[in-house]
Amino acid sequence: MRKLIFIFVLISFFSTRIFSQEFKVKVTVQTPKLKLVDPKVFKLMEKSINEFFNNSKWTVDDYEDYEKIEANILINITNETSSTSFVADFSIQCLRPVYNSNYKTVTLNWIDKGYSFVYEELQPIDISTTVFIDDLSAILSFYGYFMLGLDYDSFATMGGDRYFDKAREVVDNVPLTNQNIKSWHINGKKDNRYWMVDYMRNPKFRNYRQSFYEYHRMGLDIMSEDPAKGRAVIISALKEVGRLSDLYPQNAVVKLFVNDKRDELVEIFKGAGYAQRNSVYNLLSKIDPSGIDRYKDIIR
Repeated sequence: MRKLIFIFVLISFFSTRIFSQEFKVKVTVQTPKLKLVDPKVFKLMEKSINEFFNNSKWTVDDYEDYEKIEANILINITNETSSTSFVADFSIQCLRPVYNSNYKTVTLNWIDKGYSFVYEELQPIDISTTVFIDDLSAILSFYGYFMLGLDYDSFATMGGDRYFDKAREVVDNVPLTNQNIKSWHINGKKDNRYWMVDYMRNPKFRNYRQSFYEYHRMGLDIMSEDPAKGRAVIISALKEVGRLSDLYPQNAVVKLFVNDKRDELVEIFKGAGYAQRNSVYNLLSKIDPSGIDRYKDIIR
């Protein structure tokens, strides 16, 4: 009997290890000025989406609790087109811990606006890669894999390939007749979901992804030990972002980067020397003109 108990405990231990989930996501569904639907439906939606991220197995890797990818997702319902049809803005923020510190850096800070979907009470939400299930499953699956791709890229050179490929599968399975097709299709805006993942797998952007890795692993992660070396690596990464901005104006990758790192870069370089502060200010002002007022804090 003791042997059987031991075997059961051993199996349970390894099952827990093998199926330890990757995400620690907090989802909030916000519903200002809506009248058609019982508020409990949105609470159920919120619960279901939290479970979708936190209870699903997304990779073949085993995660300890402290390794889980933290994210905050705000779904702001902006319109009810029926009692089960909605339009919403999806705000996604994904975080990565920085070594030897209590600081967490943002790897994704993005707002996906005006997305239409259907949700009925207790509707299941499933990872959607091999087939298109529904609009809500698709957008959540896309961002789940996209967040994984960015996180893996920040720890290893091109580490996110398989997850960007999964995100691309989600894109490819959306039918051309879909109500949101412009936000999924090659002919849509250059910062839509198609282009977000296409840039990440485009060979022309491999240097950017290498720089993304170096920014995090060889820049941020050593800042507590050697700030000067960390800043030098980060400046090198910024130059690659600037090069991409010149070659491909208004591309999604540069927008993603500046949305993630604007405030962080100000804090990093406020403590640098005068020449370095001016150099970084000029570089960032060119890459991200809309943030110039924020960047002025670097040289004040």
